[in-house]
Amino acid sequence: MGALIVIGDGPEVLNISSGGFLVNASFTPQRLSELAKTDGAIVLDEHADHIARANVHLVPNPNVPTEETGTRHRTAERVARSIGVPCLSVSEDMAVVTVYTKNERYQLEPIPAILSRCNQALQTLERYRNRLDEESSSLTALEIEDAVTLRDVVTLLQRAELVARISEEIEQYLVELGSDGRLVRLQLRELMAGVADERRLVVLDYFQEDISWDLEQAIETLSSLDVDDLLDAEEVAQALHLSGQTDDLDASIEPHGYRMLARVQRLPEGVGAALVAHFGTLTRLNRAPVDEIAGVDGVSEHWARSVKEAMGRIAESSILDRYM
Repeated sequence: MGALIVIGDGPEVLNISSGGFLVNASFTPQRLSELAKTDGAIVLDEHADHIARANVHLVPNPNVPTEETGTRHRTAERVARSIGVPCLSVSEDMAVVTVYTKNERYQLEPIPAILSRCNQALQTLERYRNRLDEESSSLTALEIEDAVTLRDVVTLLQRAELVARISEEIEQYLVELGSDGRLVRLQLRELMAGVADERRLVVLDYFQEDISWDLEQAIETLSSLDVDDLLDAEEVAQALHLSGQTDDLDASIEPHGYRMLARVQRLPEGVGAALVAHFGTLTRLNRAPVDEIAGVDGVSEHWARSVKEAMGRIAESSILDRYM
């Protein structure tokens, strides 16, 4: 009529265990199902890929508080709270699976309900991703024209972060879906391709670095903003140190060129860093002739021509996409 499963077979579990028998077998769903027909708990190893014991009687501290009323659920919650190992309580009559870990309690939802939520979230993610691609193309055209404002950069970062947060929500569903989420996972990977790199390169191109502030801190700060602050353009600009000496969202700012150089196929990271260090801004790099680019330490004539040709193609396609 159900099961009680403990994930972890360390000394702390054995100290509250009584009776049962040693299984010592690799985990399979079929074996778990058969062992669940016996009374008592099933003990898995800490990675849940090995069945250690079955038909175990658990005796947790009875003074540990619990909000559960059923014997199995009450035992699971007390075990999780008293020794900190994850426990699962399965009730066949109620068709409920509850996970306990330390002081947290989570009841799994039916697979069809989770799949329905996933499909809705994927549709939302697809719309946001399309909008992100439009913002990215627009920013590329503005960079080529040297017409980027602080607002343009913040708008793209807001969109990229919203896309990332929707993706994280779907990832949580996938954990619960297990093997039933294979197709959802494939769709998610396709929709999220390049998003993390785009966000990182935009921040790298525009944030104001100093001794106490680096790229990872900027990205972590963006991820930690609550929704209200994330939707506030001025708050995002200030939190990421994008504004420099101005709070005017319509002020012009220049990219360093990391994002544009990342679009040059197979360009070594060291070459791109050397070009940014030498020229400082994308505008100066775009205006430089091939021989000047080739004169930068670590940049061969081959890469100088490749960069120049790639920049020309990117400029042409971006401006055509924007105005046609």
